[in-house]
Amino acid sequence: MKFPNKLYSYNESIISKFPIILNAIENHSDSTILDLYSSVSSKFQNTSEFLDALDCLYALGKIEYSFDPGRVHNVI
Repeated sequence: MKFPNKLYSYNESIISKFPIILNAIENHSDSTILDLYSSVSSKFQNTSEFLDALDCLYALGKIEYSFDPGRVHNVI
Protein backbone atom coordinates (compact mmCIF):
# COMPACT_ATOMS: atom_id res chain seq x y z
CA MET A 1 0.00 0.00 0.00
CA LYS A 2 1.42 3.34 -1.04
CA PHE A 3 1.10 6.18 1.44
CA PRO A 4 2.55 9.65 0.79
CA ASN A 5 6.17 9.85 1.91
CA LYS A 6 9.62 10.63 0.51
CA LEU A 7 9.25 7.97 -2.17
CA TYR A 8 5.62 8.51 -3.20
CA SER A 9 3.93 11.85 -3.80
CA TYR A 10 0.33 12.41 -2.81
CA ASN A 11 -0.80 11.83 -6.41
CA GLU A 12 0.96 8.44 -6.47
CA SER A 13 -0.45 7.41 -3.09
CA ILE A 14 -3.53 5.36 -2.34
CA ILE A 15 -5.10 8.33 -0.50
CA SER A 16 -5.45 10.25 -3.76
CA LYS A 17 -7.72 7.45 -5.05
CA PHE A 18 -10.31 7.83 -2.28
CA PRO A 19 -12.35 10.58 -4.00
CA ILE A 20 -12.49 8.56 -7.22
CA ILE A 21 -14.19 5.66 -5.45
CA LEU A 22 -16.42 7.84 -3.28
CA ASN A 23 -17.65 9.81 -6.32
CA ALA A 24 -18.34 6.59 -8.23
CA ILE A 25 -20.34 5.19 -5.31
CA GLU A 26 -22.26 8.45 -5.01
CA ASN A 27 -23.14 8.39 -8.71
CA HIS A 28 -23.97 4.66 -8.77
CA SER A 29 -25.39 3.96 -5.33
CA ASP A 30 -25.68 0.35 -4.22
CA SER A 31 -23.31 -1.05 -6.82
CA THR A 32 -21.42 -4.32 -6.64
CA ILE A 33 -17.64 -4.29 -6.30
CA LEU A 34 -17.29 -5.54 -9.88
CA ASP A 35 -19.54 -2.76 -11.21
CA LEU A 36 -17.65 -0.23 -9.13
CA TYR A 37 -14.29 -1.46 -10.42
CA SER A 38 -15.56 -1.41 -14.00
CA SER A 39 -16.52 2.24 -13.66
CA VAL A 40 -13.17 3.36 -12.19
CA SER A 41 -10.66 0.83 -13.57
CA SER A 42 -9.05 3.38 -15.89
CA LYS A 43 -7.96 5.43 -12.87
CA PHE A 44 -6.15 2.54 -11.16
CA GLN A 45 -2.95 0.73 -12.12
CA ASN A 46 -4.33 -2.69 -11.14
CA THR A 47 -6.96 -4.42 -9.02
CA SER A 48 -4.63 -4.56 -6.03
CA GLU A 49 -4.49 -0.77 -5.88
CA PHE A 50 -8.29 -0.61 -6.14
CA LEU A 51 -8.77 -3.14 -3.34
CA ASP A 52 -6.25 -1.32 -1.12
CA ALA A 53 -8.26 1.87 -1.52
CA LEU A 54 -11.51 0.02 -0.75
CA ASP A 55 -9.94 -1.53 2.35
CA CYS A 56 -8.82 1.86 3.63
CA LEU A 57 -12.21 3.47 3.00
CA TYR A 58 -13.94 0.60 4.80
CA ALA A 59 -11.53 0.82 7.76
CA LEU A 60 -12.11 4.58 7.97
CA GLY A 61 -15.88 4.03 8.02
CA LYS A 62 -16.48 5.90 4.76
CA ILE A 63 -18.12 2.97 2.98
CA GLU A 64 -20.14 -0.04 4.03
CA TYR A 65 -20.41 -3.44 2.42
CA SER A 66 -23.65 -5.40 2.69
CA PHE A 67 -22.75 -9.07 2.50
CA ASP A 68 -26.25 -10.34 1.82
CA PRO A 69 -26.95 -8.41 -1.40
CA GLY A 70 -23.21 -7.91 -2.09
CA ARG A 71 -23.44 -4.12 -2.47
CA VAL A 72 -21.18 -1.22 -1.53
CA HIS A 73 -22.82 1.79 0.14
CA ASN A 74 -21.59 5.30 0.79
CA VAL A 75 -21.65 6.39 4.44
CA ILE A 76 -22.48 10.00 5.15
